[in-house]
Amino acid sequence: MNERAKITASHLSRQAIVYLRQSSAAQVEHNRESTDRQYALAAKARELGWPDDRIIVIDEDLGLSGSGFVARSGFARLTAAVALAHVGLVLGLEVSRLARNNADWHRLIDLGGLTDTLIGDADGIYHPALFNDRLLLGLKGTMSEAELHVLRARLNGGIRNKAARGELRRGLPVGFVWGEADGEVRFHPDEAIVAAVRNVFARFAETGSARRVWLWFRSEGLTFPLQMHQNAEIRWVEASYTAIHHVLTNPVYAGAYAYGKSRQETMLDVAGARTKRVRQLPRSAWQVLIPDHHPGFIDWQTYEANQDRIAKNTRPGPHKVGGAVREGSALLQSLASCGHCGRRLHTHYRGRSSAPGYHCPGKILVEGRGVYCLNIGGIQIDEAVTRAFIAALEPAKLAAALAAAERLEADRETSLKQWRLGVERASYEASRAERRYRAVDPDNRLVARGLEREWEESLSALEAAKAELARRERERPRVLSQEERDRLLALGPDLATVWHAATTTPRDRKELLRALLEEVIIKVERDKAAAHLTLRWKGGALNEIDLALPRSRPATIRTDEDTIALVRRLAGHYPDAVIAGILSRQGRTTAYGHRFEASRVGNLRRHWDIPCFEPKAEQAGGELLTISKAAVVLGVAPSTLHRWLNDGIIPGEQLTPGAPWRIRLTDDLIARFSETAGDGFVTMHEATRKLGVSRQTVLQRVKRGELEVVHVTNGRKKGIRIKVITRQSELFDQTS
Repeated sequence: MNERAKITASHLSRQAIVYLRQSSAAQVEHNRESTDRQYALAAKARELGWPDDRIIVIDEDLGLSGSGFVARSGFARLTAAVALAHVGLVLGLEVSRLARNNADWHRLIDLGGLTDTLIGDADGIYHPALFNDRLLLGLKGTMSEAELHVLRARLNGGIRNKAARGELRRGLPVGFVWGEADGEVRFHPDEAIVAAVRNVFARFAETGSARRVWLWFRSEGLTFPLQMHQNAEIRWVEASYTAIHHVLTNPVYAGAYAYGKSRQETMLDVAGARTKRVRQLPRSAWQVLIPDHHPGFIDWQTYEANQDRIAKNTRPGPHKVGGAVREGSALLQSLASCGHCGRRLHTHYRGRSSAPGYHCPGKILVEGRGVYCLNIGGIQIDEAVTRAFIAALEPAKLAAALAAAERLEADRETSLKQWRLGVERASYEASRAERRYRAVDPDNRLVARGLEREWEESLSALEAAKAELARRERERPRVLSQEERDRLLALGPDLATVWHAATTTPRDRKELLRALLEEVIIKVERDKAAAHLTLRWKGGALNEIDLALPRSRPATIRTDEDTIALVRRLAGHYPDAVIAGILSRQGRTTAYGHRFEASRVGNLRRHWDIPCFEPKAEQAGGELLTISKAAVVLGVAPSTLHRWLNDGIIPGEQLTPGAPWRIRLTDDLIARFSETAGDGFVTMHEATRKLGVSRQTVLQRVKRGELEVVHVTNGRKKGIRIKVITRQSELFDQTS
């Protein structure tokens, strides 16, 4: 059948779309022949009968993969136009240019069959509505997707085979470079870079924490090398925690070759589109791991020990001790575990002195509340462990002080060495800038000025580095003399004095304990007032310590009886916060002289079995209400009721001085608050004028009940209205 016979006048009246796609930017840049062939399809559309104004070229997907994992705006525009029946012909160089996955390809075929749209490639023109053409298009799409799978399988097979021999050259972390032989990895030739990486492992061996290493770099003002990719220039920047953690956790620094530490997984996003994510794999699932592949900064055993330490610092497992050393005086933080259930003990601090303590957040529930499996003060526990620790260090006491001094000197020397290397690096940069400046043609002032500015900046950086090095050398502690070393050795046996010295911080004590102790198991027997400690030392040795606990003594201080009686009276009417305010206004304090608060009132109630306040249901009339609630019912401001209470116009009740006022809402009181005043009621000003007395005299007569008063709550002129008696003589006859 002639393929041109499939083209009808209806097809020619619609658009002809030429779709262009290449998988990567490298193909667009280097494989220009394929791009030109795809653009030439526009001439094919003109040859088939489409005019130029109805030929559209979609090339915005150049450099994008057609596997379905990348959003292609051009293909989406093509699909939308086909679905709207605006397209008569879709031209592509081959099926793989339109799609590399059957999901997109068959969606386009279905829409083309429904809207009478033709699909053409280098082999011919097809009508998706015809069975034979649809079958052929489906086979082409399947072969295109299979071709992609075969290409990937071949490439990945070769990559994995080369990686299994440790010869696949991938990006190396900072501090390493590839050698000339296959799979050869060498240390970086820059001595400063190697020294910076060695400092990371040396500091971690001392502190045992990645964060502490990072803080040391920051405190010393040291920079760290950064390389964005394999061929990028190394820049010296401020050390970051991420860079330090990467050095400590990367197996390449331990001399191992690793491949396949992560894998890509396909998933659907919220919009239903396919996306890929990278999942980090455990070491057992790595495709290739070759220990001792090349020289490393540490050996493989040290690397594994470092990983265990980092894991304990961050995510200790259930029923396991661990965690990085933190602030606080509790020495057994992250070392203590419960002798009843095996969980790790948590630390807490109580009182003004912040006395340490340990508790086990067990899952025991009593009457719906959680109960600690163990809760004990930490002062006696820490003292017992300290005595056992100092006794265990008896053979090593003589050299302890001298080793600490030597380590301090080594730390300072390490820091100064990196600063000296920084001065050398700055000197080289200045020399290179000078050579570049002197090599330029003097007449080319545009280039010469730029190189001169770079030379000046390099010289400034060199002077700053020299000044900083000189300052640090001046502040460097002097080296201990032989006499001072002998004196330290004489003080070495008194390790207890060093332990309790004010200069020894709790963090230092915790680090010393961790050097020998693996775990401290605490078991408490409250009925016997005793604690049993099990010290598990590194190496497996165990020590048992029985410790007597102080028994609780009966309280000899108690709250005043009249305060307890007052709380008992008030508890039925007010919540704890209000009662605390009443007691404070009356000048009452707790048994220890503290100011009453809601929590202390609650503790006092529970101790003396005083029931708490329970609000009662509101009644229609005669109910005692607070000022705020009564103001809402009467439709006035609370300040108005307070003023009437102070003037004695309405009655109020107080359980005790300082307690909140309450008003009994009676019918008579409600009648005094009305929207209108009624006949005979005048304002206060008119009442004083008619009666010939002052405002205070009028209020006194209202208080005695000699005059009727109402409060108008409607209109712009709100306020009190007074009913004046017409016979003033009778009024004055009643005056006392």
